[in-house]
Amino acid sequence: MNTRANQRILITGGAGFIGSHVVRRFVLKYPNYKVYNLDALTYAGNLENLKDIEKEPNYTFIKGDIVDTSFVFEIFEKYQFDSVIHLAAESHVDRSIEDPLAFVKTNVIGTLNLLQAAKKLWGNTVNNRFYHISTDEVYGSLIENKSLFTEETAYDPSSPYAASKASSDHFVRSYGKTYDFPYVITNCSNNYGPNHFPEKLIPLFINNIINKETLPVYGDGNYTRDWLFVEDHAIAIDLVFHKGKNHETYNIGGFNEWKNIDLIKTLCRLMDQKLYREDGESERLITYVKDRPGHDLRYAIDANKINKELGWKPSVTFEEGLSKTVDWYLDNKDWLDNVTSGSYKEYYQKQYL
Repeated sequence: MNTRANQRILITGGAGFIGSHVVRRFVLKYPNYKVYNLDALTYAGNLENLKDIEKEPNYTFIKGDIVDTSFVFEIFEKYQFDSVIHLAAESHVDRSIEDPLAFVKTNVIGTLNLLQAAKKLWGNTVNNRFYHISTDEVYGSLIENKSLFTEETAYDPSSPYAASKASSDHFVRSYGKTYDFPYVITNCSNNYGPNHFPEKLIPLFINNIINKETLPVYGDGNYTRDWLFVEDHAIAIDLVFHKGKNHETYNIGGFNEWKNIDLIKTLCRLMDQKLYREDGESERLITYVKDRPGHDLRYAIDANKINKELGWKPSVTFEEGLSKTVDWYLDNKDWLDNVTSGSYKEYYQKQYL
């Protein structure tokens, strides 16, 4: 791939949860790169996530929507991007059940717009890179305690969100086969950490525990997920971007499976300690609610390929990462209050109560 010191990198969705950590890493670690953050600033995109680097000379923010075809082509022509790290996506399963078309527009059409604009600008060169970030949910559900998702696992998406990401993955690979387009793909497990919008499990429950509100657990709580600290994911993205092989897929996981109910109880105990509450106080907030449709039983990533080929492995244990995450939310209550106001509260009431 292109390793010029002054290359221009477009990072889509850079004001979101994972994207903001990737943008910060690239801006600070590679001062000779020009990093362009494209984000539509929907409910989960927040420029407060990047206040600490917004004045860096190698950073530029671009507000816009990847669904807007003419806009995407215009910015590729204007900024002459050498590479793309594509993180922009609708990503919440519950929202995809409510409005599947929104996920098709952003995750499929938006990705195609970026592919077309990049192909037009780059021509047939292999000295560029289109890095597409995907999810383990494209693989469907695993049998409990048996097998792991590998890069060869067949796709079997269960939700509209997973189906939209599977479709975008297929389109990226098709451009590689049809046009010899220079891409890499990674499929990651559940991320957690600072700046995570509180609709996903860990930040949602941190916020509810702080406010002594109900902790809504789907079904029996025995769904299993593999958890990855977001800063470790940013490190992996850095490695794949620079050292990954064209037309390859790498699975990124935390080697860290937890049943939802066990994770929740661990989080409750941790927050009781940090908030100086009676042991067991937060756990009493747990309430079991109606399961969501098509709920996958278990996700678990085999991350041995990226470990063996690129030397990546998680740098923190789950307990360390969870403690860091809780501390961040407790130290940034203003951020949490800002993002949980207005329309978010309406959505939460409809979804869980």
